[in-house]
Amino acid sequence: MTDRILTALPVFNEATHVKSVLQQVLNYADDVLVVNDGSTDGTAAALAEFEDRVLIESHPENRGYGAALQTAFKYAVRYGYDVLVTIDCDGQHQPGLIGEVASLVNDPGQPADMVSGSRYLRTFDDNSIAPEDRRRINMQITRCLKEKLGVEITDAFCGFKAYRVSALADLDITDPGYAMPLQLWIQAADLDWQISEFAVPLVYLDEERSFGGSLDDAEVRLAHYRDVLNKELSRRGMKQRFTADCGQ
Repeated sequence: MTDRILTALPVFNEATHVKSVLQQVLNYADDVLVVNDGSTDGTAAALAEFEDRVLIESHPENRGYGAALQTAFKYAVRYGYDVLVTIDCDGQHQPGLIGEVASLVNDPGQPADMVSGSRYLRTFDDNSIAPEDRRRINMQITRCLKEKLGVEITDAFCGFKAYRVSALADLDITDPGYAMPLQLWIQAADLDWQISEFAVPLVYLDEERSFGGSLDDAEVRLAHYRDVLNKELSRRGMKQRFTADCGQ
């Protein structure tokens, strides 16, 4: 029997990209969900042009990247999908890979609860150069996760993922912002999820994208990520701790 696959895009103020990205996604995905996270630009008007072809869930106010993904998780569970693919709406990800990553969840040789994209698993000829602070923080956090949790990954923050929907019901994600993936990795490790990676190109179209307020400062952001990690470890009753020099 064919898996029911939902492709979800968290969207906040993406009027510049949303039309072109959706047009591409619709070439490769049947069921598409857009979570409009309280956009205040022209995103809602752009989405109105697709309302007969995509599913739309709207937050009345901006709640954050993590909150938008939580809405997508709940939607996939509620409506009985088998696989959820998440893809960002800023043009970084290649919609042509949606079918491939979705199929890896039920790969007969290596089935997975989560298949996570990695921009560092291999090098593509047309790769961008990552902003140095983002690359450094990603590498530090990725190494911390490997050292402390035994999670064999190379990219902690790639938003292009596929999930086994039946596994999503076991998550208890509470972080609404960009630190949400850190809760996800800890819970996935604690739940003994089967995790695999797939290589995706490294593309940065907007190197100045804001994380919001003080988090635009790289050291503040790194400290925040460590704080989220340690709070989640405590919440799960896990003994590991991420210290200031972890991953450096």
